[in-house]
Amino acid sequence: MEDNQEVVKTELNNSEGASNEVEETSKKRKTGKKTKRVIPGFGLSMGIVLAMLSIIILIPLASVLGYAFRLKPSDLSKILSDSTVQWAFFTSIWTAFVAAVINVIFGTILAWVLVRYDFPGKRIIDGLIEVPFTLPTAVAGITLSKMYSTTGEIGKPLSKLGLKVSYTHLGLIVALVFIGIPFVVRAIQPVLEKFDSQYEEAAYMLGATSRTTFTRVILPELRPAMITGFGLAFARGIGEYGSVIYISGNSAKEHTQVVSYIIMQKLERLDYSGATAIALIMLIISFLLLLFINIVQVRQSRRTNNI
Repeated sequence: MEDNQEVVKTELNNSEGASNEVEETSKKRKTGKKTKRVIPGFGLSMGIVLAMLSIIILIPLASVLGYAFRLKPSDLSKILSDSTVQWAFFTSIWTAFVAAVINVIFGTILAWVLVRYDFPGKRIIDGLIEVPFTLPTAVAGITLSKMYSTTGEIGKPLSKLGLKVSYTHLGLIVALVFIGIPFVVRAIQPVLEKFDSQYEEAAYMLGATSRTTFTRVILPELRPAMITGFGLAFARGIGEYGSVIYISGNSAKEHTQVVSYIIMQKLERLDYSGATAIALIMLIISFLLLLFINIVQVRQSRRTNNI
């Protein structure tokens, strides 16, 4: 009995000490006394953030805008009216769009399998999703162009069927699918992991089929993540250089040149005004895509939080 009483007294003393600490902390906050912080205060932290943001993002973007604004409207129109530049924009946009659509379809399936099923080697496959992020894009481009050439392991049997991949628009799409699919998988995977299975069970109990459950219950929850993954893959595909420069063939006659290749061409010829004008258009496209993605994310957050 005495031992039990001592234990109780000890616990009471600890609880009283904790409550006293809380009261002291609240009093300090009310009186305006500063408390110790794990990271520096707001002023220093904001200064570091602005400095890094300026060095890495704002100053380079400002330099692009500065060079672009030096151009006269007539010069800008002349550069963008070039048929080679227009075809490069068209090729980059439509191949990136098709690749992003393919990534959304198969990326959703891949994320579904990784989240909903357990099988040997699951973690290995999940880790391989990150390979396009870690692999240098030039290495990926050389490897893909070799594999899908008429003498490659995959391209040779396809060529016998009359399907040529390397140095065509199809090769561009293959490369863009390779570098874009991680964006879709990593955007959808967390949503599936947090999705409550009770909604599916309720749908089944109400007599819904598997197809109806997916289209009416699961798909609406995945749609914002799918749109986000699509936008990220699309934006990456439009500006991609390393993985497509080898497999595309860069033929002006076959219209397999991409925008990034045209910019590099102009820089090699010391045509900074032309490269800057094209970069400005790319910057505007990227900004619009990011704005669209942010709008989707804000709407999803409001929908989730019932704001």
